[in-house]
Amino acid sequence: MKGKLGTLTALYVTQYLGVGFITVGLTAILRDGGTSLDTLALLQIVGLIWPVKFLWAPILDRYGSRHRGHYRSWLLVLQSALVLALLALLPFSDPADALGPIVAICAAYVFFSATQDIAVDAVAVRMLAASSRGTGNGIQVAASYLGNLLGGGACVLVYDRFGWVPAIGLLAAMTAVGLLVVWRFREPPRTDRVAGIGTAYRALLSVFGQPGCRWWTFGVVPLVYVGAGMAYALVTPALVDAGWSLGRIGVVTGVVISAPAIVAGLVAGLGIGRFGRSGVLVVGGAALTVSTLLLLPLMNGRAPLGSTVAALCCFMVAYTIANVVLYTVNMDYSRPDTGGTDFTVLSSFGLVCSFVAASIGLAAADRVGYPAVAVAAIVLVVAGVVLGLAHQRRFPAGSGPAVHPAEQPTADAVQAGA
Repeated sequence: MKGKLGTLTALYVTQYLGVGFITVGLTAILRDGGTSLDTLALLQIVGLIWPVKFLWAPILDRYGSRHRGHYRSWLLVLQSALVLALLALLPFSDPADALGPIVAICAAYVFFSATQDIAVDAVAVRMLAASSRGTGNGIQVAASYLGNLLGGGACVLVYDRFGWVPAIGLLAAMTAVGLLVVWRFREPPRTDRVAGIGTAYRALLSVFGQPGCRWWTFGVVPLVYVGAGMAYALVTPALVDAGWSLGRIGVVTGVVISAPAIVAGLVAGLGIGRFGRSGVLVVGGAALTVSTLLLLPLMNGRAPLGSTVAALCCFMVAYTIANVVLYTVNMDYSRPDTGGTDFTVLSSFGLVCSFVAASIGLAAADRVGYPAVAVAAIVLVVAGVVLGLAHQRRFPAGSGPAVHPAEQPTADAVQAGA
């Protein structure tokens, strides 16, 4: 189990390093170089590649090398592509003067990262038993924040002290660790490859035919994600309205709150194995309710540094706990033969809900104010938790798809460099 989780940890962390750098670090560097906010907004559009990755997920489930390992063959190519895309940034030591190439390279990186995520998720679906999925998804969620912390925080510090080339070189070197892990990984032979690409693409819809899947995906997930997303969408504009500088906002929301979120993701994953999906979902929902209430002073224009940072950390911890539960149940519904497609389409729907939540929250706040939207967010989260508990009572964990015994890797079959 340590070998499996070590492999997943390395791959999930390295895929988020560049994403954290693009969304946080590069944005700060370009802004410092005089790039306008409108132009920076265009850079963020490349992130829209991630929610639509389900469109090509079936290709990874259908095609893969039998000799090198079905998903390992994809990971070898994609992990290499991540490193090469980062190295392609090296010549642009003044990124503000080369926005066209920078945006193109970043778009390519996000595409490779999103596709690598499909393959890693598929490996996780096949390797992790129901009792281990909480830990695996806790690692996945924690890895996203660790990547944000390293890519968006540490690399910016290196850039500030040593310059562009050392910063990008460090980013590429950390990402290359994942390539070493993939090289040592030995994927168990696959005996359940889908018969054709048409069959693989039909999984995009057939996944919802499983008992309780529509209830979970179109009931629980939107309520929790929209509720939490609405509340979080208010944070940045509320901080601006309260007089915080853009620099302080970037450091706090991009770096400071990532550290407790990393710990929360790991603890929530372990908690699912001990207390079950329902127990951790209740903890996450209760924490979201309390932490959103703690944000009400900010929503009313009062934002002293200490208490505001503490409230934001509490909110991110709560959101992380809930997110781990949602991802774990999504994995419960992911079938071994189409794991990449199933987990991707279920998770992508959650991402779409988050994007929609931000728009709804900001539009509503413009009409009724921040506090009213925050209260509405609490109501939605509580409703989602109640519905989720009812779902888990009727469709308990482990009642869904499981890895066929023949597909379970032996201790010698999984070798990781982590």
